[in-house]
Amino acid sequence: MSTARPSAAGRGAPVDAPRVALVGANGHGRSHRRVIGALHDVGRVRLVALVDTRPLEDEPAAPVPADTRVFADHREMLAAVAPDVVVICTPPHTHLPIALDALAAGADLLLEKPPVLCSEEHDELTGALAATGRLAQVGFQALGSAALTALTDAITAGRLGRLTGISTVAAWQRPDGYYARSPWAGRRSLGGRPVLDGALANPLAHAVMQCLAVAEAVTGAPVRPETIEVERYRVRPIEVDDTAVLRVRSAGGPPIVAAVTLAGEAFVPGEVTVTGHAGRAVLEYPTDRLLLPGDEAPREVPGRRGLLENLIEHRADRTVPLIAPLARTAPFTAVLTALRAAPEPRLLGGDVVEQVGAGAERIVRIRGINEVLRTAADRGALPSELGVPWAVPPWRPQG
Repeated sequence: MSTARPSAAGRGAPVDAPRVALVGANGHGRSHRRVIGALHDVGRVRLVALVDTRPLEDEPAAPVPADTRVFADHREMLAAVAPDVVVICTPPHTHLPIALDALAAGADLLLEKPPVLCSEEHDELTGALAATGRLAQVGFQALGSAALTALTDAITAGRLGRLTGISTVAAWQRPDGYYARSPWAGRRSLGGRPVLDGALANPLAHAVMQCLAVAEAVTGAPVRPETIEVERYRVRPIEVDDTAVLRVRSAGGPPIVAAVTLAGEAFVPGEVTVTGHAGRAVLEYPTDRLLLPGDEAPREVPGRRGLLENLIEHRADRTVPLIAPLARTAPFTAVLTALRAAPEPRLLGGDVVEQVGAGAERIVRIRGINEVLRTAADRGALPSELGVPWAVPPWRPQG
């Protein structure tokens, strides 16, 4: 059981407020505890249960309400508590079975990204939602950005003219300790189940999804990838990519290039660039800073909407649309389906990389990677097409 402090705010929410349970309450789940705790304290929800296989970590910003129950097994929790909404923040390969159990128990879902790991699982979850009449919101929180809405409004209003390309660049750094954080970190599969804990699928998934959301504004519906090409690289003996360039083409939408790394030289939080015949726009999606044609400098666009709050509002009033319904994420899952079949990423070493720090804080960087990624994004090209010496030919799904 938890040693976390009970909350004075156990004064709690109204009895008729939606009852929320969180599965995966440690690690990244602590951010969900803060969001749920704030809504609990103002009476929007009741936090009725926390679930984790490990003892509950303390979260000073979100003390556990006195009447919140703590479990080590989600099935036991579902039977004992019968929540209205289940937030799932567990390893990606566990999402589908937990989600199916929660739907069968009568709960709606807030499901962390990636929601599932292939289109077959996406279809299975879609079928379960239809059969149970329940709801699923996916944890692509950057889709709630008012800056993204301002960008897509500018696109549909014609301020950029006919679009010729959508691209994203993100350059992060992850130390050795990042890959020691859990048994599934950096793994392609675990216990016979796909995990796909690579840069495109997990930490920089938002960059890919933002591009797909922009393309959706052009086509009027979630895009259907027709061709997918990807070059994947790694700087450690992991099973997945920490550096990748992805190109997606779809019917009716402009080509998308996502150029990302966890082995960057200089930090780039995440930029989505949209180019058209009449202008160019840049959205820094983690900070909601937006540059539109005619602007002298990027400006912050406030007003990001929370996914759990939006789900609660939609439950009460179906005219309020969900920000990130499962159907909207189908193109992202199609990309994961391709990655699932892709060969092992190329391991880079020698003079191509440099090491900084030691022990768990050691960082491995790819020399010149930021320039490579920016050039790829600007030209809509893959590193092998740019003549990058360490690049390998792209992988393309067959059929």
